[in-house]
Amino acid sequence: MNYFQIKILLLSFVATVVLGIIAVPILRKLKIGQIEREDGPTSHLIKQGTPTMGGVILALAITLLIIFIFFSYTKKEDIELAKHLIPLAIMSIGFGIVGLIDDVKKLIFKNTKGLKPAYKMIGLLAIAVIYVIYLIKIIDLGTEIYIPIFKVYINLPLWVYIPFAILTILGTTNAVNLTDGVDGLCPTISAIIITCLTIIGIMLDVKEVVVFGTIVIGSCLGFLLFNMHPAKVFMGDTGSLLLGGVIVAIALYLKMPLILLIIALIPVLETLSVIMQVIYFKKTGNRFFKMAPLHHHFELSGWGENKVVSVFSLITLVLCVIGLLII
Repeated sequence: MNYFQIKILLLSFVATVVLGIIAVPILRKLKIGQIEREDGPTSHLIKQGTPTMGGVILALAITLLIIFIFFSYTKKEDIELAKHLIPLAIMSIGFGIVGLIDDVKKLIFKNTKGLKPAYKMIGLLAIAVIYVIYLIKIIDLGTEIYIPIFKVYINLPLWVYIPFAILTILGTTNAVNLTDGVDGLCPTISAIIITCLTIIGIMLDVKEVVVFGTIVIGSCLGFLLFNMHPAKVFMGDTGSLLLGGVIVAIALYLKMPLILLIIALIPVLETLSVIMQVIYFKKTGNRFFKMAPLHHHFELSGWGENKVVSVFSLITLVLCVIGLLII
């Protein structure tokens, strides 16, 4: 990591902390409070009213740092690099905006349903399609994907790559969204995964990924100061969809979406736990897990929130090391 990366990491961290100090009291004053699920863990009912939509803090910090990068890069070749940050930022912030609309609707109608799933999916799908087309047509990134372990690239036909990439985007963002539900879990897991992807960017010398990843890592660390248990603010769908967008945008940009099956295994398992719970309940009338997503199962098994975050984060860290070893 060079001096400039350290600089933007610290600036991102400080910007997020400052924005958090300003935003959290405002969110509290506006009574933008969390509405807990009625079928969620009873221990979470005490969180009712805690400020939510904290993902806005992440979005603002990332946007400010992107602007700073544009002013910092004055050479012609650097400006081109800065321009390549745009699709990564737009995809991530775009997903955050969909999450923001969802959060606002929950607050207006005082329930946990928010946007209708179909409407939310349409919004996410539109952004995903734009991003994939941008990668192929504007940046001319091609349709190659890297196969970990075998250490080879395969060139997919266009008609295979486009739906594959779109499904990867939708699946990843929703998986990260499901990971949000315990204080500090989603930003911690996301920061570890994004750090792994940023290291891959360093290894492959993809500078825009390194810069963008570093910005988001700093923002996640800054946000954690307000989101660690007991959380002073929740990120809401605004933040979780944004971070999901960051992860999958970088993975596709690096041509390494399959690495997410390893390094993002926790979000994958969170998603599978929900699917298994629904299927098992429909067939038997009983629950396979005490509660889904998976982190709630462990909570009801006696784990405290800090233990859930610690164990899930350590697993993710080990999986990221494995991911780096097999690429």
